[in-house]
Parts: sequence; C-alpha cells; structure tokens
Amino acid sequence: MALVAAVAGAVVTGLVRTGRREARAEKVRLAEDARRRARRTLDTVWEMDDREFEEYVAELCRRDGCTEVRRVGGAGDLGADVIGLLPDGRRLVVQCKRYAKHRTVGSRDIQTFNGTARAHHGADVPLFVASCVFTAPARKFADTQRLTLIDVDLLGFWNSGTALTSFLDLDIGRSGNNRKLPPDYG
Repeated sequence: MALVAAVAGAVVTGLVRTGRREARAEKVRLAEDARRRARRTLDTVWEMDDREFEEYVAELCRRDGCTEVRRVGGAGDLGADVIGLLPDGRRLVVQCKRYAKHRTVGSRDIQTFNGTARAHHGADVPLFVASCVFTAPARKFADTQRLTLIDVDLLGFWNSGTALTSFLDLDIGRSGNNRKLPPDYG
C-alpha cells in the first residue's frame, strides 16, 4: 500500500512539474505571438499618411478612456497633433511622427516639442508617438524633461490593447532601443 502511495505521489508530482513547465513555455509563446501580431498590424500604420496617423493615435487615446480628445495637427500646430484629457483629468498633448520604420526621431524633434508642450499647450503629460525608434540622445533628453515616448515597439503594444496609462511611468532613459528597422524594398 505504501509503495502504491509513493508511486502515485511521484506521478502526481511529476505531472504538476510538467504542467508548470508547459504553462511557463505557453506564457512565453503567447507573449512572443502577441509581439509578432502587434508588429504585423503596424504595417498598416506605415501605410497611413500623417493625418490618418494622428487620427489613429487619437482613437487609441479615446479607447483608453481619454476625454475631449481632438486632432489639432496641421500647419502652425506648434507641436500638438492630438490634445485631450487623461482619465484622471490631466491634460495630454501628443506629437505624432509617422516616419518610415527605418528612420529615427532625434533629440532636436524632442527638444522642439518640449519647448511648446507645457509652455504653449499647457500639457500635464507631453507624449511623443512615433512609428519608428528614438535615438539614444532623444530618449535621454526626454527622460530629463519627463516626456513620455512611445516608439514603434511600444506602439505595437498600445495598438494590441495595452492601456496608455501603462506607458506614462516607464523609465524612458533605460527602455527601448535606437536600432533602426530595415527598410522594405521590393
């Protein structure tokens, strides 16, 4: 009887361990699959024109509970393409750059936006959204000025359902990368 109990215990323990390993592997596989799906859907972003990209970002803000969201981009916008209120009432000012995926957004663009976001537009939360990556100096400057950056990778997650508020407290100086994606030829 003791032998049967010991064998049964060993079998159950083995099954539990196997189940845990399989659950961890499945979690990793699902995360990778989500990242691939997000990247695939971004192909449509790179096909948008500037105005469509601004509308797309405005719609993501609305989806995440922002109110009074409006696209204001255009000539003379002084760096604001989308303006609204976050769910907690803070004023959100968004600069959108829909660049080809092999380009980068540099520090100069971030500095220009920083110069108008709070002073001219009254931003509590200045947000810069790009369809490419930010250079290392751009990320460093944004970190020192408390600007939120959403690059192509974070945009993929935002597009896939991650809430905007999840990105607001990221350590921009240490996150992301500045490796350009290869251009599409063909």
